[in-house]
Amino acid sequence: MTKLLFSVAPAPTVAVVGEEARYPVNRIFCVGRNYADHAKEMGVEVDREAPFYFLKQVGAIVPTGATIPYPPGTSNFHYEMEFVVAIGAPAWHVPVDKAMDAVFGYACGLDMTRRDLQLEARAKQRPWDFGKDFEQSAVITPILPKAAFGAIGPQRITLAVNGATKQDSHLSDLVWSVEELVSHLSRYYHLVPGDLIYTGTPAGVGPVVAGDTVTGSIDGLPSIELKIGPAEAI
Repeated sequence: MTKLLFSVAPAPTVAVVGEEARYPVNRIFCVGRNYADHAKEMGVEVDREAPFYFLKQVGAIVPTGATIPYPPGTSNFHYEMEFVVAIGAPAWHVPVDKAMDAVFGYACGLDMTRRDLQLEARAKQRPWDFGKDFEQSAVITPILPKAAFGAIGPQRITLAVNGATKQDSHLSDLVWSVEELVSHLSRYYHLVPGDLIYTGTPAGVGPVVAGDTVTGSIDGLPSIELKIGPAEAI
C-alpha cells in the first residue's frame, strides 16, 4: 500500500434524487456569457463563434442549505444562478446529435463570484481564477436523473435574495445548448462520469452581504438555498 506524507481530503460527492449512491465530482466546468442579457449587463456582446469556459476546483462544491462565510479578498460578492449538467458516460469528440448520451442528470447550481476580482482581472486581460475559483463557490442541489427531467427548454430559472426576485429567465434562452456544450468540450477534454458543467447565468446578477439568504429554482429540479455568514476572523 502506498504511503502518503499527509492525509488527502476525499473527493466531494453530490446526492442523487431517488438513489442511495452519491455522484462523485471529478471536475467543474463553467460556461461564460451563455445568456445574451447577462453578457450585455456585464458590458460585452455574445458571439456564436465558440463558447468559452473557466474551471473551479472540486473543493468549491457546497451542498444546498449550507451557510458559507463571506469570502476573503472581496467587497463585491455576487450570486449567479445556473443549470448544472452532470456527465455520466465518457465523451470524446462526440457529435452534437450524440452528446446527450453522455448526460446523467441535472441540478440547480450557484456560481458564487468575487466580482471585483473578476472584473479587475478581465480589465488586465488576465485569468479569472481569483474571481471565480475559490473555496465554497460552487453550490449545488441533489442531481435529478435525465429521464425524470424531460426535454430542456421551457423551464423557468429564477433566483431571489431575501425573498426579492433578482433573476428570472428560461432555459430556452441559453445561447449554447447542452448538446452543443458537451460536444464542444469533448473536443478538448476527455469528459468522464463525475464532470459537472455549470451552463451560465441569466441577467440580474448582484451582490450579497453577511446575513443574506439566496434561494433559486429551475422548474422540475430541487430548489437551492445558500446563507451568507460573516467573514472568517483573521
